[in-house]
Amino acid sequence: MDPSPPATTRFGRFRAAMSESPPLLWAFVYFFCLLSGYYVLRPVREAMAASSDVQAVFPPAMIEFFAVRGLALKDFTLQVLFTCTFIIMLLLQPAYGWLVSRYPRRVFLPAVYGFFIGTLLLFYMLFDSGMPGRGMAFFLWIAVFNLFAVAVFWSFMADVFSNAEARKFYGYIGAAGTVGAILGPVLTRTFVERIGIANLMLVSAGFLVVCVVCQLRMRLWAVAREQERRATSGETPMGGEVLAGLKLIAREPLLRWLASLVVMGVGVGTLLYNEQAAIVRKFYTDPAASTAYYAGIDMAVNALTLFIQLLVTRWLLRSFGVGPALLIPGGAIILGYSLLAASPLPMMVAIVQVVTRASEFSLTKPARETIYTRVDREWRYKAGAAIDTVIYRGGDLSFVWLHKFVSAFGSSAVFGVGLLAASAFTFSGWKLLREERKLPSERAAERDAASGQPGSSRADAAV
Repeated sequence: MDPSPPATTRFGRFRAAMSESPPLLWAFVYFFCLLSGYYVLRPVREAMAASSDVQAVFPPAMIEFFAVRGLALKDFTLQVLFTCTFIIMLLLQPAYGWLVSRYPRRVFLPAVYGFFIGTLLLFYMLFDSGMPGRGMAFFLWIAVFNLFAVAVFWSFMADVFSNAEARKFYGYIGAAGTVGAILGPVLTRTFVERIGIANLMLVSAGFLVVCVVCQLRMRLWAVAREQERRATSGETPMGGEVLAGLKLIAREPLLRWLASLVVMGVGVGTLLYNEQAAIVRKFYTDPAASTAYYAGIDMAVNALTLFIQLLVTRWLLRSFGVGPALLIPGGAIILGYSLLAASPLPMMVAIVQVVTRASEFSLTKPARETIYTRVDREWRYKAGAAIDTVIYRGGDLSFVWLHKFVSAFGSSAVFGVGLLAASAFTFSGWKLLREERKLPSERAAERDAASGQPGSSRADAAV
């Protein structure tokens, strides 16, 4: 029998991590299936947003409403979609806050995913029948799905893993998700023209069912960790105000800079997204062809993300903490936007898009989520969700309309504004890092909780 690989090798360290933390395997499967299910559908969303068939995207009543006022709705497709998305996020935030306040974790986690599974079955019927306006409905739905489902995942991971474990394991968990994110567009690119868009909804729903199974299994380790830390159990309702998340963001500097980092990151991505959509609208008129094009972009993004996660992320977080992971992406984006401002070539737009999204997924996102392991449940589930939904989509809305105005002056002007946003993104990361260093260590916070000492307001918020 071959001896086990030594822990000094990459594979050996991976096997050691699996032995050290039994819930890690379930976390892998959970995130793999979540991102597989999402990325099966993401190219469909992008194709709908870039479609020149206004009847497929918008309901007839909305088209007529704009036409009566002398406006061509197809000229404002992204602006209208992003505005409606933001409005929906505002309406859903109190509903989500009510759900997590009134029901224990074992109820609201499956409830969120059960809702998405049920609506996917509805979209299967809408796409199968070719109902007008299906594009807008799907665009809005998948925006909600992406933000809430992923936000719930990382909040749950902070219940299961400690801060030290997060630094060791989040790179691995992110890599498992990236493999799923690679598989998703591969499935779409391979089968969309054979089975049709409607059947992709059923494929995604199957992945989400597995996610629910993983939630139920990992709940046992979350309970065990809370008992070890003498922390408030997630098996009881959280309580508190429905809008507590937004109030926490307004009050706490760390959360404000987290929100600023997210908004500026959204800004640089939205400006690129709009330029890319214009290119697709010009060169890809067939929905299946544009879906395949976007699937190719997603494959490139996720391949680069996986490379960084396997070779860089874990090493950075364990060796240097969250600092480099927060600041390096900003430098890369500034360089990319500087090149675009000087030479806005279509191929360069695609390259910077890949680098921007890959650095967000492989470095910025794990660093942000590692910070959440050091704060309490209300910060994670309420404030964290508010940042990833309302704040995120508020940034989307602001920059999509800003792009509409600035694009009248040409692509160089758009990328000049993007360079300013990239600089603000980097500054926000630096300020967030300063606030993160003010948090007490997890061990100190646990010691205070065990002794019953209240500590400072910031210490009370730490785990």
